Amino acid sequence: MADEEVERKPVLEMVQADGTDGSCITFVLHDEDHTLGNSLRYMIMKNSEVEFCGYSITHPSESKINFRIQTRGELPAVEPFRRGLTELVDVCQHVLSKFECGLELQLGGVQSQTTRPKDSKLPLIASKAGPSCPFPCGPRAHQALGLGGRNGLWQNGKGNQEEKRKEEKT
Repeated sequence: MADEEVERKPVLEMVQADGTDGSCITFVLHDEDHTLGNSLRYMIMKNSEVEFCGYSITHPSESKINFRIQTRGELPAVEPFRRGLTELVDVCQHVLSKFECGLELQLGGVQSQTTRPKDSKLPLIASKAGPSCPFPCGPRAHQALGLGGRNGLWQNGKGNQEEKRKEEKT
């Protein structure tokens, strides 16, 4: 039994009707659900060259998505699909980095290590929050998270003065 190879089904299949060009393709995504389907549909529909983009789940007991893309003109449907996946990964990495930044600030301002891929198109901007936060969230966002002035992470007069007063009283 150990010598037998486990048959693996493909993660992605492309279904194209006979006689059609590449501007209308159905992609079958195995082991996926609405989480990927709806977010990927949103990312692809932002492309002005896409005429139609939609998905359906074949049956509630199957974890398979039929994802259809139709483009205008000569653009092959594979291109917006590939671009949508890339942009979705970039957005997810950005959200993860923001979350890690907030978590690290909450835990004491440990130097942030972003997980943003090197080829990401999202900017890494210097922040008002200080060197341990790689995002342009600034002191107001940190206050909303309950992080304002903590460990001197942002320099905005009031926040640091209030922290100093609290430290002097203790």
